[in-house]
Amino acid sequence: MAQGYDLIGDVHGCAVTLEHLLHKLGYRLMDGAYRHAERQAIFIGDIVDRGPHIREALHLVRNMVECGAAQMVLGNHEYNCLAYLTPGRAGSGREYLREHNRRHDRLIHETLTQFSDYPDEWQSFLDWFREIPIYLEIDGFRVIHACWDDALINELKARNINDLRDLEFLHRSVERGCFEWQAMDRLLRGTNMPLPNNEEMVSDDGYRRHTYRTKFWSVDPQQHGDLVFQPDPLPEHLAEQVLSEDDRDRVMHYGSDQPPLFIGHYWREGVPTPITDNIACIDYSAVKYGKLVAYRMDGERRLDPAKFVWVDVENLADIPGE
Repeated sequence: MAQGYDLIGDVHGCAVTLEHLLHKLGYRLMDGAYRHAERQAIFIGDIVDRGPHIREALHLVRNMVECGAAQMVLGNHEYNCLAYLTPGRAGSGREYLREHNRRHDRLIHETLTQFSDYPDEWQSFLDWFREIPIYLEIDGFRVIHACWDDALINELKARNINDLRDLEFLHRSVERGCFEWQAMDRLLRGTNMPLPNNEEMVSDDGYRRHTYRTKFWSVDPQQHGDLVFQPDPLPEHLAEQVLSEDDRDRVMHYGSDQPPLFIGHYWREGVPTPITDNIACIDYSAVKYGKLVAYRMDGERRLDPAKFVWVDVENLADIPGE
């Protein structure tokens, strides 16, 4: 059993940066995989898409997992790859589980391009994605890509499901409103709230959204502005609107008495620090010239800002397009 764990944030094809971070953490390349004499790495998901060295990053992470030097939870981008490339069933009305539209095509483009000469390799990785756990509970702490929801996870446990090897679960996970869809949407993408007054926001990349991403750790929020987390700030007139009773019923709360939780997904910026005493997001936008971040977990119940370790991408070779 490992004597400590190193939680590593969203890699998104930044393999060179990941190697630098692993070296900084004391991992060394031995027999084809990075290993630590006493510790184990845990990847938070989203190894694929966007970055310049996706294939190399996947090989690095999988080699570590298969030799026992690391574990990994599923990211929404690994899930998206599976859905994008899994044909819909006859009569489903879907050519593929994830629609092939302009936005989805753009998100997966770098991954498919970098594997275009390695189709068998890519299929092997897709098969592996289906075996990656959705969540981990280890030595008193929890790991999930975006959001820990006790009710959904307890139902997964009751059904003995913690990956996507059940093909029926994968197909149902794209059917909006059913349990399988709710589980994959919330656990891998986070919690959302409809914009007040049915308003619409347009993101920097032109994506039109009718919801905003919410904090699931907010204590007694009163206005929409108390809940908004990402990706864009709410206009002032929306932020100041008081939450309705229906809105309050939608709010999920991860309590301060629950085990330490590690998430990725959220493109944070600045100096890494815990979100609360028991929640740490370790995604600091590596592929957007940010930081690739780790947290060195040694069983503490109260997370320590001094235990974040990172490397800055702008100082390394993992710059998209270079």
